[in-house]
Amino acid sequence: MFIQTEKTPNPSTLKFLPGRTVMAEGTADFRDAEAAQRSPLAERLFRLEEVRSVFFGGDFITVTKAEDADWQSIKPIVLGVIMEHFVTGAPVLHDGAVAADADQEMPVAAEDVEIVGQIKELLDTRVRPAVAQDGGDIVFRGFQKGVVMLHMQGSCAGCPSSTATLKMGIENMLKHYIPEVVEVRAV
Repeated sequence: MFIQTEKTPNPSTLKFLPGRTVMAEGTADFRDAEAAQRSPLAERLFRLEEVRSVFFGGDFITVTKAEDADWQSIKPIVLGVIMEHFVTGAPVLHDGAVAADADQEMPVAAEDVEIVGQIKELLDTRVRPAVAQDGGDIVFRGFQKGVVMLHMQGSCAGCPSSTATLKMGIENMLKHYIPEVVEVRAV
């Protein structure tokens, strides 16, 4: 098995491409060892002292290291854990585990249903594919009084350029196509 790696805009995060499907649908974000209990692979990665978060996309795994850790030292160990997991044929998630975060969207006001549909369409077709290339995901959480609330995952969480991505990229695009949008916030 050959696993490729790619740098991400977040220097603390590395994207691992095992050359096979990681998540058949949805994504999974693990911010700590407790959250990782729903995934055998995430549990094993969190046994490494230097691992701070793990994110699963369709065909990639994003691992965020501790600030003081060095990728040169831990990358071979992370590669070994991922390779061993896939070689054994163990599942990525335990049976019955939910793929997406347990967090729910905020309720949508009746007058905003069409606007929210447009926002989600733009996020799904224009934003999420680009963000996935960088090892992350952006999930819609709500829309109230012109403000779009988004949750950043994977390499996007804690990335130094995430604020610029939100404000200069996503916010400007949503404002352009949907005049009712006045601001985008990370939640």
